[in-house]
Amino acid sequence: MKAFIVEKYSKKEKLRFTQVAEPIAKENEVLVQIHAAGVNLLDSMIKQGEFKIFLPYKTPIINGHDMAGTVVKVGSGVKKFKIGDEVYSRVGDYRIGTFAEYIAVDVSDLALKPKNISMEEAGSIPLVGLTAWQALVEIANVKKGQKVFIQAGSGGVGTFAIQLAKYLGAYVATTTSTKNIDLVKSLGADLVIDYKTQEFSNLLKDYDVVLHSNREKIVLEQSLGILKKGGQLISLVGPPTPEFAKEIGLPWYLKLVTKLLSSSARKKAKKLNVSFKFLFMRAEGNQLGEITKLIEAGIIKPVIDKVFPFEQTNEALSYVETGRSKGKVVVKVK
Repeated sequence: MKAFIVEKYSKKEKLRFTQVAEPIAKENEVLVQIHAAGVNLLDSMIKQGEFKIFLPYKTPIINGHDMAGTVVKVGSGVKKFKIGDEVYSRVGDYRIGTFAEYIAVDVSDLALKPKNISMEEAGSIPLVGLTAWQALVEIANVKKGQKVFIQAGSGGVGTFAIQLAKYLGAYVATTTSTKNIDLVKSLGADLVIDYKTQEFSNLLKDYDVVLHSNREKIVLEQSLGILKKGGQLISLVGPPTPEFAKEIGLPWYLKLVTKLLSSSARKKAKKLNVSFKFLFMRAEGNQLGEITKLIEAGIIKPVIDKVFPFEQTNEALSYVETGRSKGKVVVKVK
């Protein structure tokens, strides 16, 4: 089969388009023929080796975390899915490889694709959908009437998180650029801050939850400052915390590294009587099944910026790296 592989960790080298052996589905796996693969900043970060301390992949590896496709083979222990099922997944860590024509996926990471959207739309959802779900439902437990600040509202996670937060009954503030104000308003944002002309830290206060995705240290400090006492900041970009290190079973010396990296943020949070949490989302088929229900009910709609042909996966990745995409970028594999 054709696939895009990371030959070695590199900021400059592109993924290599090559032929590799088709995977074989083990007992609790299904083999999926991929129709569409979502492209995420995470794919770029893996390629560049930014997570090699926490996720030490042995190169060469096939890149890609998101996909939608059709089940073509099922393992002997699989009861939940059958050949011909249309499915989607953010495949598990150490099992990545969606920039390819086929992938073997553990059934626990898989869900039936929403019937009312295309393969390309479905391929755009899993990583951002699960990130928003794990932040807002699982960790923050957002309740009706709470105030939620979602940074970068027109991005992949932002466009999904705004819709989910509104469904949960929250009042939603977000940041975006001038040209995307109408888009985030159409998704349900109550207060839109143009980050080019306005300072969110002067406009927001007493928020219950911040979904943080900006890498600048000053933005993290300002974000902690707009929370009310007992509020929660959930960061998608770090710094990683000792709790995260414990969760994924890192050795003691890496727990120490995360303790040092996050000490400033944790101290500031403690001083303000708020909490700081780092979220590295995980594959989760059952949660994806809940997301399927919301999409089929018309509560959440995918937002896609561009669809690239499979052969242009490197160009799709470069486009995502610019940070200017509105919603998601997808490659059409089949």
